[in-house]
Amino acid sequence: MSDHPHAFLALFLGVALAFPLLMLAVAWLWVRFFQPAKPGPRKNATYECGLESTGDSWIQFKAHYYLYAILFLIFDVEVLFLLPFAVAFTGLPGGALLAMLVFILLLVEGLVWAWHRGHLEWK
Repeated sequence: MSDHPHAFLALFLGVALAFPLLMLAVAWLWVRFFQPAKPGPRKNATYECGLESTGDSWIQFKAHYYLYAILFLIFDVEVLFLLPFAVAFTGLPGGALLAMLVFILLLVEGLVWAWHRGHLEWK
């Protein structure tokens, strides 16, 4: 490696740009040479269960169910951050307490926002 201080960053940026572009090129080549160009009887065959599809495939889902799930995940994942903090609380500096207070205040802000917008009421 050279003695230039930014050589590693330039190398990292080059790899960070080349890797996804290489993966996209490989995917494009795979589709270009191995995928059938037109739908045929094999592509249109019934998938997995063997039952022919009937009726309309468009079903209306209520977004509230997904919103409840996302809110649950947000407030459930907070335990993953609070538990290690609580275990090592006495050995941590004051900055860690401040950082955790900011984290909890952000979570409370999200809870108040969801409550104020009525996302927590079952409809």
